[in-house]
Parts: sequence; C-alpha cells; structure tokens
Amino acid sequence: QPQLVESGGGLVQAGDSLRLSCEFSGGIFSHHAMGWFRQTQGNEREFVACIGWSGATTYYSDSVKDRFTISRDNAKNTVSLQMNRLRPEDTAVYYCAADPGGLSTAEDAYDYWGQGTQVTVSS
Repeated sequence: QPQLVESGGGLVQAGDSLRLSCEFSGGIFSHHAMGWFRQTQGNEREFVACIGWSGATTYYSDSVKDRFTISRDNAKNTVSLQMNRLRPEDTAVYYCAADPGGLSTAEDAYDYWGQGTQVTVSS
C-alpha cells in the first residue's frame, strides 16, 4: 500500500515562497495522479492542485492559480508544490494525496494520504 510523507512546511511572512515535497513509496508512483489539499481548523479539506501521471496535465484552485506550481519527478517518486507570493489565508495543513484512477480535483477520488505539513503565513 502506498505511503506518502510530506515535508517543507514552516512559518513564513506574507509574500514569501515555500516549497513542499511529498515522497511516495510502496507502489508504482507513475501509475498515480497526485494532488495537494489543505485544511484549516474547523473547515473541510479543500483542493489546491493536482497533476496527472506524466506531469503534462495540471489543475489548480482559483485561489492559488498563478501563485502555486505543482510538479512531479517520476524517477524520484516525488511530487512538489512551489508556493509563491504566499498570503495569510494560505495558512493551513497541507496534505499530499495519491489517486490510482484518473486525474481528479475531488477529495474522495484519492485513496492514499500523507500526514500533512503545517504552513503558516504571517502578515
């Protein structure tokens, strides 16, 4: 069963950049679409970005489009989320997820999840 481990979270100031990484193990990485979601306390988890098997197709939520970039390295079994021009409202726990089916922005399409990494953006 695939396992996912996120890293790269932290405390930054508004306008700064941060890069999250997610390491995939226990399965065939290139057979999974990958996604990033985030959650703030008391709220449901929301879609941030996703990327298809080859990396050629990506989708973003409107709130992060043009600021965040998702990428993957199938040779290293990793997916990354480059976050630029961070805002206080980006503060959340960020989760990496793997979808063995087709590319989707829906949370319930993803079967495997990491433990999450905290991103805090101060104003």
